[in-house]
Amino acid sequence: MPEAATAEDRLPRNLGLWSAAAVLVGTTIGSGIFRVPSEVARDLGAAGPMLLVWVLGGLVTLTGALSIAEMAAAFPRSGGIFAYILESEGRFWAFLYGWAELTVIRASAIGGIAAIFGKYLGQFVALTGQQERYVAAVTILLIALLNYIGISYASVLMNITTILKYGALVGLALFAFTAGHHAVAGPPSATIVTASAILTALVPVMYTYDGWSNLSFIGGEVKDPGRNMPRALIMGTGAIVLIYLLVNVAYLYLLPVPAIAAAERVAATAAEQIPMFGSAGAAIIAGIVMVSCFGSVNGSMMTGPRVFFAMSDRGLLFPVIARVSPIFRTPSVAIWLAAALAVTYVLQNSFAQLADRFVLGTWPFYALAVVGVFILRRRRPDLPRPYRTFGYPVTPALFLLASVGMMANAIITKPRDNGVTFGIILAGIPVYGLWRWWEGRERRET
Repeated sequence: MPEAATAEDRLPRNLGLWSAAAVLVGTTIGSGIFRVPSEVARDLGAAGPMLLVWVLGGLVTLTGALSIAEMAAAFPRSGGIFAYILESEGRFWAFLYGWAELTVIRASAIGGIAAIFGKYLGQFVALTGQQERYVAAVTILLIALLNYIGISYASVLMNITTILKYGALVGLALFAFTAGHHAVAGPPSATIVTASAILTALVPVMYTYDGWSNLSFIGGEVKDPGRNMPRALIMGTGAIVLIYLLVNVAYLYLLPVPAIAAAERVAATAAEQIPMFGSAGAAIIAGIVMVSCFGSVNGSMMTGPRVFFAMSDRGLLFPVIARVSPIFRTPSVAIWLAAALAVTYVLQNSFAQLADRFVLGTWPFYALAVVGVFILRRRRPDLPRPYRTFGYPVTPALFLLASVGMMANAIITKPRDNGVTFGIILAGIPVYGLWRWWEGRERRET
């Protein structure tokens, strides 16, 4: 049976409310807001549906945060989603989530964002494609070293980069509205936007919002978690929804929809329309993207290794991965494992595409964690819950409905690409069987 909710993690609680919220915001805001609006414009082709899908994405994210907050307050441990699934659905489903994180999700998240950091550095220093990948790999290793030395140092960097990137996005939007002119919308599009098109566009939008749950991974290192975890989840998610909507309105103010759809770097294209930026617009945007990506890589390195640590600490991965550095009190082996996987992925030529392809793999497990709210309300009604989901049962039910609709539409519209994603996840089933066999053999030999 999983440990009681009052069990103490072996990692020190160093993060306060504002640092916890900064981790959520800083991890979530990466590269997506600078390029995903172009994908949405190509999928939908009209301003109204474009803003609608960002609003829907924000609502889905908020319902998820409001639901997950109950689990985060009840089980404030390292591992987050892994720990919640372990408590509610059991070892098999928790292992499957950890398998997905280990094989694809975390390495692609860290490596993909680091790759974009290296690409935008090319705005200032001439780099070949291979050199950009080397820059990304070195960035990952430096951030891993910082996290190995201590989460307090990593959180200071996170606070700084979060303030810089959030302030830069607010500034970009405000400067856009003072440009003195706005895009000509043109005649209304005759294209009928279907529910399937909305759900298809929602996938890259949710990629941009993805990261809202990462704070839960370091629940074992947050001070007063019963109070601070729900507040940080809700505050941080709300701040992300607001800034994403503001930036998308700014893009639409500066550019017509066809121009947004055609732009490879929509933020840079929009900045060119702001007179006071002038010829420096591209460099300004490149700097913002680099700060944003650097902070997001740091956030992923702060949070992701805690899943591997929690798996090992609860007997679902090799024991050495749960090692805590006696000097720095950090999950040292888990951090370097995550770094090694990310560097391996980022050095592959096609990695940037893999990052997008596999992000959908997280959503079945987000859904499982939210289902856990219902399961534990029924199975363990007396469990101490410092926070209870606002709007229960409607709020988690809405999140589950949106998640199932998005995943089903993805499989129907892109069966090959998303079939690969779910195939890798399902490959964890025989791996779990082998792990149980190995565990049994170890017990028999001892």
